[in-house]
Amino acid sequence: MDRLLKRCRIKSRLLRECLAEFFGVYIVILFGCGSVAQVTTSQNTKGEYLSINLGFALGTTFGIYVAKGVSGAHLNPAVSLTLCVLGRFSWTRLPFYVCSQVFGAFLAAATVALQYYDAIMDFTGGHLTVSGATATAGIFTTYPADYLSLWGGVVDQIIGTAALLVCVLALGDPHNTPAPPGLEPVLVGAVVLVIGISMGSNSGYAINPARDFGPRLFTYISGWGDEVFRAGHGWWWIPVIVTCVGAVLGSVLYELLIGVHHSDSEPEEAESPTAVLQQTLEFDTIKENSMDKIFSITAADIS
Repeated sequence: MDRLLKRCRIKSRLLRECLAEFFGVYIVILFGCGSVAQVTTSQNTKGEYLSINLGFALGTTFGIYVAKGVSGAHLNPAVSLTLCVLGRFSWTRLPFYVCSQVFGAFLAAATVALQYYDAIMDFTGGHLTVSGATATAGIFTTYPADYLSLWGGVVDQIIGTAALLVCVLALGDPHNTPAPPGLEPVLVGAVVLVIGISMGSNSGYAINPARDFGPRLFTYISGWGDEVFRAGHGWWWIPVIVTCVGAVLGSVLYELLIGVHHSDSEPEEAESPTAVLQQTLEFDTIKENSMDKIFSITAADIS
């Protein structure tokens, strides 16, 4: 078996990275949209909004664990674009990463639809709709709340994606307080969780163009029709374009407010309160010993 697997090893580094991005995003959407499907088709009897938050958060965690060792686990075109802007990723690799991420999301949405096909048909009565009491397009992609304007959606996605990038850059900043090795995926998943808990009600916190556009393409060709692009006053472009703007803005804010103020030297580890106390005690001991020596010399001179 090992020999067979070794023969299957792909020599192209770029192709290996693209496969890793594809599979990592696939895991994210499989668990994330799967949790939405369960909550929706069970009419909240087998899960609730927090279930969806946990599904996407843990999906992100395990997606990063799957891909990190090969591609760095961007799993998000907005992240890849931001790294290019910061000069930390090659622009020539960007389109390959983006296509792989979108395809991974597309195929994951198809997998969720296959797994929940009977449940979706039972819930909808066989009518696939984007809006209404039995709408199921929202299982796969995001749509704005009825009260949300397009401008409100732009602001929502800029803030959410900027917050994501600020936290991700902080977790990977060796001059700050980086995540412990091996725990980065868990903490990035926690970032996704807190964004969902605090910023999800307006439009479902896409914060990832691939997460939204790949499944939207799937629903378009799978029975929901062009309404997936017309709904929400043409909402579809906001999770695709505005998230990238928010990501770049968040990274620029982090670099301007935090990154550029680091020393160029090796990061210095902040002293813990225990270390400071120990140094104080040692200083007091040295000072006390010095005073004893002075008093001893003075007494000898007097005698």
